[in-house]
Amino acid sequence: MSASEDTFTTPDGHELYTKTWKPASTIKARTVLVHGFSDHCNNFEPLATLLAQQDIAVYGFDQRGWGRSVHTPAEKGRSGPTGQVMDDVTAFIKHVLAESEGTGSPLFVMGHSMGGAQVLLYAARYCPSDVVSKIRGFLVEAPFVALHPDSKPWKITVIFGRLAGKLLPHMHMVNRLDPTKLCRDPDVCKALENDPLCHDTGTLEGLAGMLDRANTLETGSVVLGEGRGEGGKTRLWVGHGTADGVCDYAACRKWYESAQVEDKEMQVYEGWYHVLHKEPGEDKVRFAQDVANWVLARCDNVGVDGQGEVDGGAERARL
Repeated sequence: MSASEDTFTTPDGHELYTKTWKPASTIKARTVLVHGFSDHCNNFEPLATLLAQQDIAVYGFDQRGWGRSVHTPAEKGRSGPTGQVMDDVTAFIKHVLAESEGTGSPLFVMGHSMGGAQVLLYAARYCPSDVVSKIRGFLVEAPFVALHPDSKPWKITVIFGRLAGKLLPHMHMVNRLDPTKLCRDPDVCKALENDPLCHDTGTLEGLAGMLDRANTLETGSVVLGEGRGEGGKTRLWVGHGTADGVCDYAACRKWYESAQVEDKEMQVYEGWYHVLHKEPGEDKVRFAQDVANWVLARCDNVGVDGQGEVDGGAERARL
């Protein structure tokens, strides 16, 4: 397994940091990772390494306004409106497709938290036809469909924030996540809290966009249906911990049940927190294995028409 760093320039000239993890042997599948709020792609360790060890190449990027894609203090959290966020995802996926053209290995897209909501909305509405036809499946980890009740801001704060955002869209607002709610491993919580790249700073425009995207999912305004994937078939995997204190498990489950998709699976992790890929001990390994199993099962049994032979509609609990 090898890991390499690089940069990618968006169509409007913004330079984004990228990280790629590749297997030492033949690549059986490729996965694009979309990180969450106040996060960056290197925090997908050890998931990315564990997937690469199972012949799944992983492509991560720090989103505009986050991680190493921030070049000046003014750029912190400056992700732009939802259209810009989705355009960046499309541009990076096209970059990965061009780089790996001719390999024959299927492409998957996976998002965590805020990135999970982005992936769900992208799959349902924003992914252009020439790209969605090349995506074998979508995976989301603890997606931001709704904030957990203990993490919700006051309504008055949201109202005034939206009003101010229209006048001062690039105004910064610090929105700190409670590190103790992120993971059951206290060392991981401490590392995330002290990570200078996790700056907890959004712009009013960016924060409003994030809340609006979640609202469209929570209210059922966006429902994922068939026809959103390679071969005209949508494939969806969802993983969520029942003790997630950041993103609401019940809201995620409700959205999952509304998805009009034949090949869908939800893994429920009893008592797990928000960052499933960093949970303590062997749990993080089990999570990576669940992801790898789902991805690889949709590589070997898919014919030229893109129709899989695996059973859909599954739901499993990880105790």
